[in-house]
Amino acid sequence: MPRYLTEFVGSLFFVLTIGLIVIARDPMAPVAIGSALMVLVYMGGSVSGAHYNPAVTLALFLRGKMRRADLLPYWVAQILGATAGAYLAHMFTDQTFAPAPAATASAGVAFLVEMLYTALLALVVLNCAARETTKGNSYFGLAIGFTITIAAFAGGPISGGAFNPGVGIGSILIHCLDGNGTLKDLWLYIAGPLAGGVLGAVVFKLQGDA
Repeated sequence: MPRYLTEFVGSLFFVLTIGLIVIARDPMAPVAIGSALMVLVYMGGSVSGAHYNPAVTLALFLRGKMRRADLLPYWVAQILGATAGAYLAHMFTDQTFAPAPAATASAGVAFLVEMLYTALLALVVLNCAARETTKGNSYFGLAIGFTITIAAFAGGPISGGAFNPGVGIGSILIHCLDGNGTLKDLWLYIAGPLAGGVLGAVVFKLQGDA
């Protein structure tokens, strides 16, 4: 139970922070979002592993870094936490937010951006937090947080920058329930990151996942 609670709380604060920063239209949003993830990774790393992302959980599961029995409960906790965070952002500001591809980006391009940067995130998590030779280091939170900062700055303007099915599901669901959007892009923010998690797991195996 402590692990699932940690995944719920971490996902809630992560998406709440994303929502408040995005709604405020802060140009430094990627830095704040990456910093939030870094802080939350340090908060929950010793309890749950601090995934806060169903795609990262999938990558870790595929590489045998977590139990099969934990896969679905982690996903449920992450999605519920993300949805609660999106709801709180709406409650605090009376506005909603949701990722969306750039008008100039095709669905295929947006999918590739979501997949590739999520794969990078999965690789950073696997190499910095799950590899035997790097376990117990003090920099894993920085590496994971800065990965999202890079992804948000570089890929966000193209794909919408979710890189996390929980972020996509939670924000789009609240956005739609408030009458501001549709579910047409939801598949992109589920399939793209999950494909990235699989790709990251495959590359990690090729690296030699000791």
